[in-house]
Amino acid sequence: MARVDDFQQARDLAAQELANQKLSDIAGRSGFEMVGTDKLRIPFLDRVYTVSYPEFAFCDAYEASAEVPLQEQVLVLHYLLGCQPRLTGQWVAYREIPGAGFYYGPFVKRAIDPLKKVFGQNIAAFQKAAGKLGATPIDAGPAAFQLEVLPYAPIQIFVWEGDDEFPAEANILFDASVGDYLSPEDAAWLGSLPIYRLMALGR
Repeated sequence: MARVDDFQQARDLAAQELANQKLSDIAGRSGFEMVGTDKLRIPFLDRVYTVSYPEFAFCDAYEASAEVPLQEQVLVLHYLLGCQPRLTGQWVAYREIPGAGFYYGPFVKRAIDPLKKVFGQNIAAFQKAAGKLGATPIDAGPAAFQLEVLPYAPIQIFVWEGDDEFPAEANILFDASVGDYLSPEDAAWLGSLPIYRLMALGR
C-alpha cells in the first residue's frame, strides 16, 4: 500500500507543477499533440491516452473505463516536466545513466531477467511481440529492436537466444540524454514497462 501511496504522491506533485505551465509549452517540448486547448494526446506503447489540462487526469482514448496504471502516469508526467526535443544518438546501458548504480540490481530483476526468461528460448515470439508493439528492427542481430516509448525517449531492446553451450542474454539501451530529464527510478520504468507489454503480447 505504501508503494501505491508513493506513486500517487509523485503523480499529484508532478501534476501540480505542470499546472503552472502553459499547455502549449509542454506540448512543444514533449512532442505530444494538443487536442483542442485543454488536452494532450499521449500514445504510450499499445495504448493512447488523453490527458486533461490543468488537472492532468488520464483517460484511455478508446476505452474510457480502463484504468491507467499509476506507474505509467508518473513516468509520463515526469517526462512532460523535464524532457527536451533532442536526442544524442548515443546509446548507453542502464548502469551508465548518472546515479543509476543504486537501482541497477532492481532494474535487472524487473526488466532484463524477465526478458531473458520469457524470450531467451523463443526469439520468434519476441520478434512477433515487438512488431505488435510497434518496435522497429535494427541492424544488430535477429532480435534487436528500437521502441519509441515516448517521443524523445526511445529504447533499444536486445535478446540473444540461449543454447546448450551459452545461456540466453538480453539488454536494454537508452539514449544518453535520458538522465537529463528522468531520475534513475523513472528511467528504470521507461525500460521495464515495455517489457511487461512484450511479455503479454508474446503469450
